[in-house]
Amino acid sequence: MHGLVNRSIQVFISDTYGVSTWQDVALHAGLDFTEFEGMLRYKQAYTPQILDAAAAVLNRPRAEIMEDFGTFLVSHPGFEAVRRLLRFGGEDFVDFLQSLDDLDDRVRLAVSDLHLPKLRLRSHAEGQFSLICDAQIAGFGHVMMGVLRTMADDYGALALLDHSGTADGAEIVSIALVENDFAEGRSFELGARVG
Repeated sequence: MHGLVNRSIQVFISDTYGVSTWQDVALHAGLDFTEFEGMLRYKQAYTPQILDAAAAVLNRPRAEIMEDFGTFLVSHPGFEAVRRLLRFGGEDFVDFLQSLDDLDDRVRLAVSDLHLPKLRLRSHAEGQFSLICDAQIAGFGHVMMGVLRTMADDYGALALLDHSGTADGAEIVSIALVENDFAEGRSFELGARVG
């Protein structure tokens, strides 16, 4: 697993619950270290171990932690690059949803050896979608729930989300778009400001 994934989880837990809680999670996960390096690769097993340990230490369901992690990735000022990458998906929430099929390719433009699980958007009736998440890590659909909730707010859209379980080895997130222009979204400029 790419170190950026585990490092991001470490930062999420440390910033949200405190460094001592992260140290407890690392100990509970059976790690003999407490710091992940973002550009290294780690055993695939570390990520689920960390998530299970976080659920045990925090006494919260793993799915809730993963959804909070998805929210953190898009809303925390230290991860503004993630938000910017996602906002390049389109001018409104529907454009953004339709761009998710290409998210893995966009991520690899920034970090060539980071591979996200494949995402496929399916459109049903007007405003009704399903996001199919081929999860390398069980619960990735919950991470996407946090990302989608935050991005809907970011765009000013009103959307209802539901983790609909798994089918054929993939997790399904149901999306009901109530209103694409519900509120004023957060400001976003294509070019990042310097200075």
